[in-house]
Amino acid sequence: MEKYDPLNMNLTHYLFFTGKGGVGKTSVASATALKLVDKGFKVAMVSTDPASNLQDVFEMKLTNKLSKVDKAKTLQLANFDPVTAANEYKESVLKPYRGKLPDSAIKNMEEQLSGSCTVEVAAFNEFANFLTDPNIDEKFDYIIFDTAPTGHTLRMLQLPSAWNNYLDENDRGVSCLGQLSGLNDKKKMYEKAVATLTDSTKTTLILVTRPQRASLKETKCSSNELNKIGMDNQVLVINGTMQDYDDDLSKTIFDQQRRDLSGSAEFINKLTTFDIPLRPYDISSLKNIRLMLSDEQIQESNITLPENSYPDINVVVNDLINTNKKLIFTMGKGGVGKTTVAVQIAKKLADNNKSVRLITTDPADHLSYFNINNPNIHINHIDEKNALGKYQEEVLDDARKALNSDDVDYVAEDLRSPCTQEIAVFREFAKLIADDKDDVVVVDTAPTGHTLLLLDSTQRYAKEIKRTSGEIPQSMIDLLPKLQDKSQTEIVMVTLPEPTPFLESMRLNDDLNRTKIAHTWWIVNQSFFASETSNDFLKVRANNEIAWIKKVEAISNNHFAVEKWNPAFEKELLRI
Repeated sequence: MEKYDPLNMNLTHYLFFTGKGGVGKTSVASATALKLVDKGFKVAMVSTDPASNLQDVFEMKLTNKLSKVDKAKTLQLANFDPVTAANEYKESVLKPYRGKLPDSAIKNMEEQLSGSCTVEVAAFNEFANFLTDPNIDEKFDYIIFDTAPTGHTLRMLQLPSAWNNYLDENDRGVSCLGQLSGLNDKKKMYEKAVATLTDSTKTTLILVTRPQRASLKETKCSSNELNKIGMDNQVLVINGTMQDYDDDLSKTIFDQQRRDLSGSAEFINKLTTFDIPLRPYDISSLKNIRLMLSDEQIQESNITLPENSYPDINVVVNDLINTNKKLIFTMGKGGVGKTTVAVQIAKKLADNNKSVRLITTDPADHLSYFNINNPNIHINHIDEKNALGKYQEEVLDDARKALNSDDVDYVAEDLRSPCTQEIAVFREFAKLIADDKDDVVVVDTAPTGHTLLLLDSTQRYAKEIKRTSGEIPQSMIDLLPKLQDKSQTEIVMVTLPEPTPFLESMRLNDDLNRTKIAHTWWIVNQSFFASETSNDFLKVRANNEIAWIKKVEAISNNHFAVEKWNPAFEKELLRI
């Protein structure tokens, strides 16, 4: 693989950087912008990532209007806040119905418009304005977007029923229908934006990933999704490759990366692929951003780390045992190690003579990589694809009886949304959890607060207006109050000691607070600091972790643990 250098690439006018949280897409996009600016090009850069740290990197306050950067004269930045945009957009949809429908109906509609789909559409609305502005187009040599629209959003915009100016009379009550209501006046602007995105002579999609199995898998899915709607001018950037090793930890990381990259060779080889070496420092200043794509690097050595006095996962498990928890979820964004933490918790509970049911929805069956041969652990795999397919067919059967073909297509696309997938899987969770044969149920991945509120508001709405909301199984109805019972349930938040995973965990934490779901414990996973590495390179990263661990300590009210990245543990737990 070649090293990533935008000056040696045939760049298009528009550059979209996309990738899952924590892969470094904002850092790569910022480094690209500075590299181009330092060569004399005029560049505009816009972020639509709610976890963006663009303001911190450039040490300036940003709005949704372009601002000049003092230390990079031909660079201008804007930071669109999609959450604020989504709230404004949601209110514009709901306003005509306030005072005309019951409060419970408004509550139901409001929750339907509170999910990730609405945030995506609102974000697209923001940068579509920007993308189709001829003055901006002519003023800059390159226009960079940090975060591209999803394939789901773009397909939705291309469907005829997206423009029917109606709020869905959804008889299932548990999807995201309606998020495009009232946007008919913007249809031409959206058509122009979509045409620009799918024109390979104008737009390049830069997929940023980590050299890790989970990240590569999610990137492949995103690539396929965007290919389907014509965004096929794609480049892959693998960020954070380990170049060398000199202790057990650095060797384990080096070997793991090579193994995971080899396992994704077919996908990698289909795209023009570049890599960026792992950097020891936080990409949190202009100096460090400029160094990210440079051969010149900061040389730091002889770092003395403070003693690690943080508790490990045992303090969490002991509390779960002492409080006799019956239902335990691990929750967090992709790539933070939820499955590993769930397995650790299950094994430790089983070692304490608890009968444990371990449930996962991972379609790649990552549990098969683990040595789980304890007779006290019983494993259930939920086939996410089958669960979703079954749920989609149920809803479509009803839709075909009542709607025209355009509307059925709209419903079909809506059923591919993240919210619908969560709900379909959640129904399967509920069935397994209702089967109360074990002392404890440990679930790898929890439903989001949005999903729970949507289900709750649907049930209240259905009762008030006396119409069906679809067949919500009794097991699902029973589970909602159980999740809110602190004596039975614990959701363990899993994060990493890094900016983006922590910020995304904060939003998940807000979701749980909003739904009054029981959650006390946090686990900071994969910590170099806790591993007490002797590698000078990793010691720099370990030193940078301390500030983020302290943030978790504060938000958790001291209910947290720090798990080390332990090579011996990896070899024991995984069949490698």
